[in-house]
Amino acid sequence: MLIIPAIDLKDGHCVRLKQGLMEESTVFSEDPGAMARHWVDQGGKRLHLVDLNGAFAGKPINEAAIKSIVKAVGGVIPIQLGGGIRDLDTIERYLDDGIDYVIIGTAAVKNPGFLHEACYAFPGQIMVGLDAKDGKVAVDGWSKLTGHDVIDLAKKFEDYGVNAIVYTDIGRDGMLTGVNIEATVALAQALTIPVIASGGVTNLDDVRKLCAVASEGIIGTITGRAIYEGTLDFTAAQKLADELSAR
Repeated sequence: MLIIPAIDLKDGHCVRLKQGLMEESTVFSEDPGAMARHWVDQGGKRLHLVDLNGAFAGKPINEAAIKSIVKAVGGVIPIQLGGGIRDLDTIERYLDDGIDYVIIGTAAVKNPGFLHEACYAFPGQIMVGLDAKDGKVAVDGWSKLTGHDVIDLAKKFEDYGVNAIVYTDIGRDGMLTGVNIEATVALAQALTIPVIASGGVTNLDDVRKLCAVASEGIIGTITGRAIYEGTLDFTAAQKLADELSAR
């Protein structure tokens, strides 16, 4: 079980949002590269980056900050990135920059043909980010709820050849209220590709609960606010996950 630190980028800084609201942001660091090194030093095995401005603008905005992170830790641990990725040229540029996995979110839902092309052009390097509330998928930075069922959509994308599904329960993200284990397990059981949980990891109890269901196909969880505000000791969390996985 990977405990994956999130580095959310807004205006070149590392921030956290509450429930996806840009105006509800807290700046945690003004040096993204140093923040990335910090998580590697603490035992991180993968990083999750989000270009928040890009997610809202529909194009890359924080590329300089992303490059500074790749320069700091690229090649040391895998880096996955989402936010504002809407065309093949952007994917190619990010992969050339040293990003390992690109996460397509809104564009996958609105333009499945683009996702299909991306999986074909960059096999093994495309993930899909599905954000859901009450089982329905949300798009455009969570501002719009669609009628799509999250499991149906994930199965379709699995057939396209995506590497993994990053699943966020948007009712819990940044709220420190615990992971929606039931919904995450239901999704993982319906798929043969891995699921990465996101949203709500608060403490070591959440890590224990996720490790208990890892065999269903959940390979990791993304954590942000909890590790920045200290309700979750990141090093202890990854150590616990390693111990439980070894049993």
